[in-house]
Amino acid sequence: MRILYVCTELFPLLKTGGLGDVSGALPPALREAGCDVRVLLPGFTAIRDGIGPSQLPHGGPIPLPPRYGPDLASHGLPPSPPLVQGTLPGSGLAAYVLDVPAFFNRPGNPYTDGRGDNAVRFGLLGWAAACLGHGLDPHWQPDVVHCNDWHTGLAPVYLRQMAMPGPPRAATVFTVHNLAYQGTFPPSAFPRLGLPDYLFGIHGIEFWGQVSFMKAGLQSADRITTVSPTYAREILDPLQGCGLDGLLRARAGVVSGILNGVDYKVWSPANDGVLAEPYDIDSLENKAKAKAELQRKLGLDLRPDAMLFGVVSRLTEQKGLNLVEAIADELVHMGGQLAVLGTGDAPLEHAFLLAAGRNPGQIAVDIGYDETLAHSIIAGADVILVPSRFEPCGLTQLYGLRYGTLPLVHRVGGLADTVVDATPQNLEAGRATGIAFDEFSAKGLRTALRRAFELRSHPRDWRQVQQAGMRQRFDWRVAADQYAALYRSIMPHAAPIA
Repeated sequence: MRILYVCTELFPLLKTGGLGDVSGALPPALREAGCDVRVLLPGFTAIRDGIGPSQLPHGGPIPLPPRYGPDLASHGLPPSPPLVQGTLPGSGLAAYVLDVPAFFNRPGNPYTDGRGDNAVRFGLLGWAAACLGHGLDPHWQPDVVHCNDWHTGLAPVYLRQMAMPGPPRAATVFTVHNLAYQGTFPPSAFPRLGLPDYLFGIHGIEFWGQVSFMKAGLQSADRITTVSPTYAREILDPLQGCGLDGLLRARAGVVSGILNGVDYKVWSPANDGVLAEPYDIDSLENKAKAKAELQRKLGLDLRPDAMLFGVVSRLTEQKGLNLVEAIADELVHMGGQLAVLGTGDAPLEHAFLLAAGRNPGQIAVDIGYDETLAHSIIAGADVILVPSRFEPCGLTQLYGLRYGTLPLVHRVGGLADTVVDATPQNLEAGRATGIAFDEFSAKGLRTALRRAFELRSHPRDWRQVQQAGMRQRFDWRVAADQYAALYRSIMPHAAPIA
């Protein structure tokens, strides 16, 4: 079964968040599950620089058709830009890269719409996926086009609409990694997308008078998935549905959740090259060395007894980091320390920096993202904070579990699916893997912090929870098998998986 996996970032080439980790790990896992997988990526500089030459017999550029699709002429671009073929480093998977430097060779965040052309440039990515789905590459045609988040939302629409000769179109899967980011554009963007006028309506891609790429994917894909079972249920409700819950309820029969996995070749304390002293479940004493090294690296006081809380996240209200900032001083007064790595909302960044200034040696804040420091925090902290208001899946808590760093989470979405709260009953049964709270408020988080300090005062229970978490496995092979079964269900003519 041939799968075209369409995404905008992929670790280690480009990563702004969890999507990069997922895209770097799931396609190789699908190949191990028996699928013939290729990846389609936009030609961002980091991606173009990291892609190796194609190892395919027919690996030359493939020009996109000059008709239909987004309006490139208004941007001074040729009507048929090429797809360059290459090979992903590490996995060796074949990749198509959309080679349009005017759209993708830009500094800064890859999603910044500083030139007002995001609708066309990400529309072009969807158009390229649809063309491949209709047999643009004469040597390889996918059975399924697997799209990820709003950036790829037009692919299922173009696949349904475009009139190209050849075999039937590929089936489509649209995965929602975060429904809150919807790719909405003013109505003036619609004429530039090359779609029939009637699609700018309630049964098309119009959303409250705007163009919505997220709605496009949800409306047109054969199957919709989210990255955890609980989130798949939550988005059917107005509280988490972000205005699209009515559409999702109407299509509830094709909505399902498949939990993300972890690439344990990258995230494992036993072989993490960042750590001077690796450790595992039977050598947890070495975790104290990772903690001391983290304290030195960040300028925190070298206090082995301090409960060190870590944050590796986008600094946004969605991630619940406003709650953490609100109780940061109290956390220190309780005897804790706080290490924060992330970037996001400017007011929240500033507030964390002020908190660090008020608590020298106890709170350290690094604005930005550094993969090495992320590993150091997840290994060196005692607790990893993930108090998200909503969380489609979350990967940070999964990394924390593997490193014996107890996740402290708000019980929503994938956090509810992956962290077992340290209640007396769960402790007695040996099931507890972290701490979860229900009330999304500073009060709710404060109560959870006190529970963490209380648990830490019982070393035997603490070690039991650490070890129970470290035994958990959220393997990508499990997720890949579930996706493969999903692909088969919408492609009855596809070849069986070996």
